[in-house]
Amino acid sequence: MGQARVCCRHLINCAAAAALLFVFTLACASQSTEKVQPAIPFSDDLKKYPGLPQELGHLAETLKNNVQLPPVRTQGRLLPQLPAQTTYYIAFPNYGETAHQTVEILNQELQQSAILRDWWQHGELSSAGPKLLDFLAKFDEISQYLGDEVVVSGVTERGIKEPGAADGLLVVTQARKPGLKDALRKILKELSGKSEFPVRVLDPQELAQAKDEPAGQQLTVLVRPDFVIASLSVEALRRFNSFLNAKTTDFASTPFGQRLTEAYQGGTSTLMAADLHTIIQQLAQGKPENQKMLERTGFNDAKYLVWDYQHKASGSGSQMELSFTGTRHGVASWLAAPAPFGSLDFVSPQAAIVSSVHLKNLGDIFDDIKEIDSSSNPNALSSVAQMERAMHFGLRDDLLALLPGEITVAVGSPSASNAEWETILRVSDADRLQKTLQKIFAAMPVKTAQFEDNGITYHSITFPSPQKTIQYFYAFTDDYLIVASSHETAAEGIRLHKSGESFARSKKLQDSIPAGYSADVSALFYEDPATVTALNLRRLSPDMAKTFARLSPPTEPIVFRAYGEDSAIRGVSTSGGADAGMILVAAAVAIPNLMRARIAANESSAVTMVRTVIVAQVSYSSKYPEKGYAPDLATLGPDPRGTGFHSPEHASLIDSALGNLSCTSGAWCSKSGYNFTLIAPCQLPSPGCKEFVVVGTPLTSSTGTRSFCATSDGVVRYKFTAPLSSSISEAECHAWIPLH
Repeated sequence: MGQARVCCRHLINCAAAAALLFVFTLACASQSTEKVQPAIPFSDDLKKYPGLPQELGHLAETLKNNVQLPPVRTQGRLLPQLPAQTTYYIAFPNYGETAHQTVEILNQELQQSAILRDWWQHGELSSAGPKLLDFLAKFDEISQYLGDEVVVSGVTERGIKEPGAADGLLVVTQARKPGLKDALRKILKELSGKSEFPVRVLDPQELAQAKDEPAGQQLTVLVRPDFVIASLSVEALRRFNSFLNAKTTDFASTPFGQRLTEAYQGGTSTLMAADLHTIIQQLAQGKPENQKMLERTGFNDAKYLVWDYQHKASGSGSQMELSFTGTRHGVASWLAAPAPFGSLDFVSPQAAIVSSVHLKNLGDIFDDIKEIDSSSNPNALSSVAQMERAMHFGLRDDLLALLPGEITVAVGSPSASNAEWETILRVSDADRLQKTLQKIFAAMPVKTAQFEDNGITYHSITFPSPQKTIQYFYAFTDDYLIVASSHETAAEGIRLHKSGESFARSKKLQDSIPAGYSADVSALFYEDPATVTALNLRRLSPDMAKTFARLSPPTEPIVFRAYGEDSAIRGVSTSGGADAGMILVAAAVAIPNLMRARIAANESSAVTMVRTVIVAQVSYSSKYPEKGYAPDLATLGPDPRGTGFHSPEHASLIDSALGNLSCTSGAWCSKSGYNFTLIAPCQLPSPGCKEFVVVGTPLTSSTGTRSFCATSDGVVRYKFTAPLSSSISEAECHAWIPLH
């Protein structure tokens, strides 16, 4: 599979770069009404074209050796042109020449190879292949008008209101030569097949008269003699156009701008960064509870997140930095300082994926979680205390505190028909931990057993199931707990630990340590691409797996290392392509939107729950008129006798998440980021409960911003408020804002 993957990677990289530069071309192409014929499955192609893997391998090698990637850049020429309020920054090269070379080589190979040409025209790529070539050719044509670098920049919502700031994201590049406006319009019209297309291409004079469309409805491209800018907002383009005309260069002198300038000096291919300090402070403004929450997590002190990738003919890799304004604390301090990983001594050198982390003691992490949750909701961990009393052990002292924080998870090996896995944890008191585990398993519907093998006591845990019985194995040895998918995997891990033939001592791991970095790390992620591909192919098609296993060349592993420092977390990757650092930066850019989306989803779910209780109360009062309304959620919940049973005490009108036996009057029950409670002023036995108040309030300020309530009038009301610790009265609910 190796050659095919390299071949596809070159094509996909070009297409991905093109998509980043010209999102509007994809938007236009999506308007096409052409029917695509079903592709022939690739396994069928292998049978029809026996020499195809070799031809793909040759094509991949040719692309690898002859396609030149853009050179690294040591300065950001567009950086000074941005507003001082910029908080997001992504810069990548113009891949036009790379696309041009790819198209030339691919056309040449198609002419020289009858097998490759026949497959391209009639096999799996018969529909997509020509379109890809056409797309890359058009991309190459447009790229000739553009500068060597493309920048995507943006500001947070509050920053938009500042002078010179642009709404949302802007895509900016330099204009290399005139004629782009006409060329763009021509290509877009060809792609859309219509006289009108959903992308506007304007010059400054046309921009002044352009009508602004609803946000996000239409991409607009401004073509100036010196710059090309794209945005979903015409108003944003007008403001940025005026900003460029003022020739202001304040951003380069801001602390964030200076940090980006520093990142360029070492050479970069792709640079992504976010001014986390500004973003987080703006998110927390106006809400003291949000500020307190951030302070407790430690991310209130986050400064910058920077990811820098260099692609080279050999040794591609990246560096990541998450910096803080002071010493890491709270959640931000959970990643411990670099140290050796003894748990890697239990891992096979042939493992497909290995992930290891040094955390601080899990008992201390539990204390942090308890402090954060209890600060917004004193009853947040009440269920934990109930569980501890029922099972006669302390979650912190008898379980979590016995785990110092070293954890390794390993998956798969080339010889496994199904991917085997193992988890290795360092322990401080194996005997005490085993006693705690026995108490836990005794309270669960599982079967346990133990046996001796080569001087080691192994424990099995069996989870009965009508579909498939699941069984895991674990053992303690030399201050480590090893949990595995099979006895054989656990035993092999212990054998490797004793023999010294483990992954930790393998040459491929030692060779992956980047120059200038310590072998001791805070976290490690390792993936063998060839092994992972073999495992995935084996699940899909054993024949394909065998075919490509014979042809796959040795591949460099993907390795990401993290180092926890006093006021920063740094990462380095020795792999090409996207890695963990890039994922972290992308997540940082998306944090504000993800937080808002999560809160909106939680609030929508909370409203649904409140309305469910209203309907259940109406049904309850109809079934049991002498009772009136149910006094609490437990009364509306499932009957303990099981499905099909109901009574005035347990009406089976709502699910167990909200209606379990603990959801009594005044008690909080949680679901989807919210706490719920139901109270009813009753005069029993007669005339019963004539009124009720159901309340839904966020678990924390990060799971919701509004609390909801309803009474017997059936109207859901809301109020922006910190999470409630107690219910409210009927009169208080009626004073809240009705939800429309």
